[in-house]
Amino acid sequence: MPPQQFLVRLQDGINGGFLNAAPNAIHQLTRSSDTPGNLFIESTVRPEGDQDLKSHPPKDLPIGDSSHESNALVEELHSILKTIPTEKPPGSEDIYELNTSIMWMSDDLEWVNTAPQGCMWGESEVKPTEEQKAKFKRAVDIVNELTKLEK
Repeated sequence: MPPQQFLVRLQDGINGGFLNAAPNAIHQLTRSSDTPGNLFIESTVRPEGDQDLKSHPPKDLPIGDSSHESNALVEELHSILKTIPTEKPPGSEDIYELNTSIMWMSDDLEWVNTAPQGCMWGESEVKPTEEQKAKFKRAVDIVNELTKLEK
């Protein structure tokens, strides 16, 4: 069972050069102890050919609704992130090579992967296996799927 309170943030577009990364999408999913039956979803996405991110209307998704599998998806995401590594040192390298970061914060798990910013490039001491890379890709797919669900 996923925690009653958590925050998930996915950013597509994390690799930068001399300038910071220009994200293509940022999705944030929040389940608070005040409203544990709902998943609050905020998304900003860069339309193709545009320079700016555009906000989508936020939505509250009933997490236990039988018309979709949001609870099972959140549980799967939580269990995946518990089993895969992050780069070491933090921010040294995009070890999953998807130009995407996920942050999960809850009482039982704090998990963040990032990429170098500006001129701060390095090599991670941690290298994921192909299986771990596939799990991370599945985690990205889950967050994207959750943002598309409707009540």
